[in-house]
Amino acid sequence: MSISRYYNMCNRGIGRAVQIRTHDGRVHRGIIERVTPSRVFLRPFGRGRSYGGFGYGGFGFGFAAGIALAAIAAIIFIPFFWW
Repeated sequence: MSISRYYNMCNRGIGRAVQIRTHDGRVHRGIIERVTPSRVFLRPFGRGRSYGGFGYGGFGFGFAAGIALAAIAAIIFIPFFWW
């Protein structure tokens, strides 16, 4: 698929649970938080809202994983009962 198709698909899926497989074989699962023309940002499963700024778990590694749209090999929208 083209990058523009993934971009449009992710924009329509903001707030939905997804599983994304990248060309290097990694699998990312989470909820789409936001989409830019070059990346999709996921909130990983199992993380509640955290309070505070950097250093308190609010904005550290894994808070919203950015995945390059060009690296996506497959994207699957998954039902919420699955996680």
